[in-house]
Amino acid sequence: MIVVAGEALIDLVPQGTGALAALRPALGGGPYNTAVALGRLGSPTAFCSRASQDVFGEALLDGLRTAGVDVSAVQRGPEPTTLAVATIGDGGSAAYSFYVDGTADRLFTAPAGLPADTRAVSFGTCSLVLEPGATAYERLMRTAAAQGLLTALDPNIRPVLIPDADAYRARFRSWLPSVSLLKLSEEDAHWLGGTPKEWLAAGPSAVVVTHGGDGLSAYTRDGAEHSVPGEQVDVVDTIGAGDTVNAALLHGLAARDALSPEALAGLGTSGWTELLRFAARAAAITCSRAGAEPPYAWELDGVRP
Repeated sequence: MIVVAGEALIDLVPQGTGALAALRPALGGGPYNTAVALGRLGSPTAFCSRASQDVFGEALLDGLRTAGVDVSAVQRGPEPTTLAVATIGDGGSAAYSFYVDGTADRLFTAPAGLPADTRAVSFGTCSLVLEPGATAYERLMRTAAAQGLLTALDPNIRPVLIPDADAYRARFRSWLPSVSLLKLSEEDAHWLGGTPKEWLAAGPSAVVVTHGGDGLSAYTRDGAEHSVPGEQVDVVDTIGAGDTVNAALLHGLAARDALSPEALAGLGTSGWTELLRFAARAAAITCSRAGAEPPYAWELDGVRP
């Protein structure tokens, strides 16, 4: 079981140009997209979060169930669902503004425990910024790491939500001893400061950096760097692409029986190359269609169920 911990929200995606373009609601949130992608790829997955009891919250849970994700660990509350208004720029890149005051997902409380068959826990995005939930997710991350589970972190920086950048950067560094796999974009890396070598020295077994259409690179403690080019595709937008990479990495590690910090460190050149190529293909499919629509397993292996 791979547990994904973090927010679920509604993306409001513009259907045209200009400030008053019609907005289409879409299921979203970095951790939510990661969980859906894992479910579509066929990995046993559970979602650990807090969702509203409103109609958006019900739709979010329905989307998880449809993808085969276990939602028994999702807490519920009467507060509204978080909204993220997307702006699509040149090349399909997405920027966001958020409506988060008093919303359900930021009131998450750490569970007493994880499912008995949990092998990895994934964290990231808004859930590690917005209090009081951020402290609860941080506690869960440290607990999972102490239990020897593989912990994955995608900070997925949203600067508009971070009132004190230096304080967040310091907090990010404090997480690294509890992180097995750090995945981040070039933009995230630039905003956070530091290098893969510095981050690896602080704790992770591997760091994966995405370069947009130029591909992905993985860095490991032995000083190795493994890189693959991006898959060529007509980009509609990039919503959910990084989340798909998260899911593809975790799914691929599970397929290799490498969901542990020790196995991650010993994956080797061929293992990393295959894993990164798989993630690049999965992300390209997501970029080829509107919104966060990660691929199903058959779209990657060519075998329809």
